[in-house]
Amino acid sequence: MDDLAATALPDLWDRLTGTQPDPDLWVVLATMAAALAVVVPHTLWRISRNAITIAHEGGHGLVALLTGRQLTGIRLHSDTSGLTVSRGKPYGLGMILTAAAGYTAPPLLGLGGAALLATGRITLLLWVATALLVAMLVMIRNAYGALTVLLTGGTFVLVSWLAGPQVQAAFAYVVVWFLLLGGVRPAFELQAKRARAGAGDSDADQLHRLTHAPAGLWLFLFHAVSLCSLIGGGRWLLGW
Repeated sequence: MDDLAATALPDLWDRLTGTQPDPDLWVVLATMAAALAVVVPHTLWRISRNAITIAHEGGHGLVALLTGRQLTGIRLHSDTSGLTVSRGKPYGLGMILTAAAGYTAPPLLGLGGAALLATGRITLLLWVATALLVAMLVMIRNAYGALTVLLTGGTFVLVSWLAGPQVQAAFAYVVVWFLLLGGVRPAFELQAKRARAGAGDSDADQLHRLTHAPAGLWLFLFHAVSLCSLIGGGRWLLGW
C-alpha cells in the first residue's frame, strides 16, 4: 500500500503540473463559436448566465476573505441574480475591493484560464476550477445555489477524471471562452438597467456610495476590465 501511494502521488502531481498538447486551431475556433452560441441568444443566455453569476458571487466572496472580512454566505437565485454577505467594516478598502470584485471576476478568471491554456496546462485549469467550486459550495446558503454549484462542479469532475485529452481540451477552451465572452455582457446589461433607473443598488452604485466616485466611472472600469480581458485572453487562446 505504501509503495502504491509512493508511486501514485508523484504520478498525480506530474499529471497536475505537466503540460498537454495544444488543440488544433479549428478546435479553438469551434469552442469560441460554441461559447458565443450560449452568450449571444437571449434564451440561452438566461440559462448560461447562471455560470457567470457563480463566478461573480465567488469573486465577491474570495476578495472578502482575502481582505480580512468574514464571509457568512452566498446565495444564487433562479433569475441569475445572487447575493454575497460578509461581515466587517461597512467602509474602507476591503469593502471597496469586495464590491468591485463581482463584475470583474468572470473576465479575470477567463484571463487567468487563458494564461494556463496558453502554456498547455489544461489539467491544472480543470482541477483549480473544481477546487474553487468545492470551496464555494461550502458557503452556499440556499438550495438552488447548492444545486447549481453541484451540477457545475460535477461536470468538471466528470470531464477531469473520465474524459480523454481531446475532450478535456475542448471543454477547457469552451469554459475559458465563455468566461471571457460572457464576462462582457453583464456590464452592458447593468448599463442598460441603470439607464432605466432600475439598478439603484447595483455594485456600481454601492461603489459610488463607498468612494463618492461616480457610478458611471465604476461602470467604465467594469467595461474596461472585461473588454481588455477578452482581447488579451483571446490573443493567448488563438496563439497570436
